[in-house]
Amino acid sequence: MAHPKRKTSKTRRDKRRTHYKAAVPTIATCPVTGEAHLYHRAYWHEGKMYYRGQVVIDKTAVEA
Repeated sequence: MAHPKRKTSKTRRDKRRTHYKAAVPTIATCPVTGEAHLYHRAYWHEGKMYYRGQVVIDKTAVEA
């Protein structure tokens, strides 16, 4: 097995890790409900699932 001949310096190690960063999720606000949600994701609001401003699943109608 290969072993390092010298210790990797902190600068060299950190240069390699510069691309490892956490991305901030983009938050959208629904024009219909005013609910904040992630882009391109369905979300629940008051027993209904919305996607792109339209009701996809309505739990309240199923229970009644």
